[in-house]
Amino acid sequence: MSVVIELLKFHIDPNLRESFIQQDAEIWTAALAKYPGFLSKEVWINSHKPSEVTFIIRWETQEQWKAISEADLVAIDSKFNQALGDIYQLIESAEYQVRKYPHT
Repeated sequence: MSVVIELLKFHIDPNLRESFIQQDAEIWTAALAKYPGFLSKEVWINSHKPSEVTFIIRWETQEQWKAISEADLVAIDSKFNQALGDIYQLIESAEYQVRKYPHT
């Protein structure tokens, strides 16, 4: 079994971090959860860098993740930016494949 991880790391003013996380949950996570293949999303807050927030999004397959249309992504992003304004910066974006092996 293999799961695909989408990693997104953001820089955000620590005073605005909770609002950023809440709006992301209400807009991005709610929208992504409607698509086939979406498994879960976690928010990681760096204890040593309060301005750093990382999202870990799990997808069943890369094909399901990449099947989301560009138009849908633009619409969701536009709604998110209207809610928050220009208060964050994407500093890293990566994709990982997680493979689980049975214990021997």
